[in-house]
Amino acid sequence: MKAVDRPSRGTGRATTADLTASRPKPQLKKVLPEVWKLVKPRRFLLGGSFLLMILNRASGLVLPASTKYLIDNVMGRHELSLLPVIVGVVVGATALQGITSFTLTQMLSKEGQRLIAELRMKVQAHIGRLPVAFYDENRTGTLVARIMTDVEGVRNLMGTGVIDFFGGVLTALFAFGYLIKLSVQMTVVTFVILLLFGIILQRAFATIRPIFRERAKINAEVTGRLTESLGGVRVVKGYHAEESEARTFARGVDRLLQNVISSLTAQSLMALASTAVLGIVGALVMYLGAHQVVGGALTTGGYVTYVMFLAFMIAPIVQLVSIGTQLTEAVAGLDRTTEILSEHEEDSEPTRVTALTSIHGDVVFRDVTFSYEPGKPVLHGLSFESRPGTVTALVGSSGSGKSTMISLICGFHTVTGGHILIDGVDLSTIRLSSYRQQLGVVLQETFLFDGTIRENILFSRPGATEEQIMEACRIARVDEFAERFPEAYDTIVGERGVKLSGGQRQRISIARAILADPRILILDEATSSLDSESEAMIQNGLNFLMQGRTTFVIAHRLSTIRRADQILVVEQGSIVERGTHESLYQLQGRYYDLYTRQHGLETNLFLAPGEGDTVEDEPVIKL
Repeated sequence: MKAVDRPSRGTGRATTADLTASRPKPQLKKVLPEVWKLVKPRRFLLGGSFLLMILNRASGLVLPASTKYLIDNVMGRHELSLLPVIVGVVVGATALQGITSFTLTQMLSKEGQRLIAELRMKVQAHIGRLPVAFYDENRTGTLVARIMTDVEGVRNLMGTGVIDFFGGVLTALFAFGYLIKLSVQMTVVTFVILLLFGIILQRAFATIRPIFRERAKINAEVTGRLTESLGGVRVVKGYHAEESEARTFARGVDRLLQNVISSLTAQSLMALASTAVLGIVGALVMYLGAHQVVGGALTTGGYVTYVMFLAFMIAPIVQLVSIGTQLTEAVAGLDRTTEILSEHEEDSEPTRVTALTSIHGDVVFRDVTFSYEPGKPVLHGLSFESRPGTVTALVGSSGSGKSTMISLICGFHTVTGGHILIDGVDLSTIRLSSYRQQLGVVLQETFLFDGTIRENILFSRPGATEEQIMEACRIARVDEFAERFPEAYDTIVGERGVKLSGGQRQRISIARAILADPRILILDEATSSLDSESEAMIQNGLNFLMQGRTTFVIAHRLSTIRRADQILVVEQGSIVERGTHESLYQLQGRYYDLYTRQHGLETNLFLAPGEGDTVEDEPVIKL
């Protein structure tokens, strides 16, 4: 629909992006229910993974635990009979550790990728069911980033990241218990230092989490602008705006760079803190351990074992800097994904309970008002009826509200006041998924997918037979150009149909509408982009398409407007005149002014309405 029919939102209304920016920082407790939804179907897999993780971590502690016996018994007391036992246990534990590590990586990495694919499909399907107003507030590229990028970090909630996290905690607990047994004094001192380090990490992660969320937002904005720029490459080149677009993209990339630098600075400070902790703990253990060995409170083997177990306890804590960063990024991405999934779908309103199987197409506007913004109505008390098999033409100046009326008929927006009745049923109570199966839309700006001619026509009715497809193509005159291509109907049309002419794209669009066999038909300047010859070729197709259907026409050819059963003249959101072409012409009101001004007929008023009414001679009327 025409964007000009929709008034500017102004700066007083917060957009979705503004609302996103103003929302509070993501909290882990708010995301945990969503995490559980993802984990619940995989709880048995995760349970088995945790058992493997316990075996993995326990077997990894065998080597440092055996060091004490190796030094004190085998080397100190020359008990060589213990050496084969110690070596055998170490080899067996190492083999077990390797097998469990391989199994965990295979299980969790693959399941993490399946989770990402599943979540992407879920988000895409949900976005597809959101109302048009949501798309008005969000760039296409931004939504693409939400689907493809935001879910990437979720792999760490299901993959090896979460296992490494809990595995590190478990290893630290194992090691802590053994260290207490070896030396209470050194362990208490070390624990106090590590506790202080943990508090610092907790605050650091709370600071860095909003940075990751902001990064995802910036990345979505940059991706959105890049998508627009590439999609509008002909406009960019036509106005020699390559440098301007490059500067705009560079500014976005610079914002992204600054965000990354901020996060890297925070991570570097955490790495510095962890290094300092290692140094302090190492120095204290050397000092206290030397005194205990000399005093006889600890053997040499016990000291070496203590140092090795201390490394096993500290290493996971230090790794929390990187693992915690990954999990924080995953939480930020999941938080943004949750925002999308919390958006209400079109048919989610409790009032939409009526599912239509078929309709006759009787459309009634009863005192309809509509506002995009509260307190700023754009339609005022519209009332009219369009009966099945009739044509209603909407004319008026740009921005008068024509396309807004069509949007309401399509169910893209809900009326602010009054009612729209479809066969006597209030549209606000009808499930849109069933209603739109009865609609056919041919727009001025034809949208084709990057597929074949056949695939684009089948889009409206995937189960159609070959005979039905060929009949639609014959009526819309698609066969006249499609069969000249080497691949015929299997010819690739390119992105947005770029490999075809405007007339060819429009004919495919009309064939698509014919194949859909709708009860209500919308023609929004359906032939305005065609030359007179192309228009004449498909006029019969349009006439066929309108037969027996309730048709709404915006700014169509003069022939269609003349033949319309009723013409509604819309100005500033109100119907100021209504009637047939002849009656409105003779009224010499607003319709007459538009007609004569746009076609220079002031000097030919002696012509009776209908004279010279041939398709070939008719000018395009842009009403």
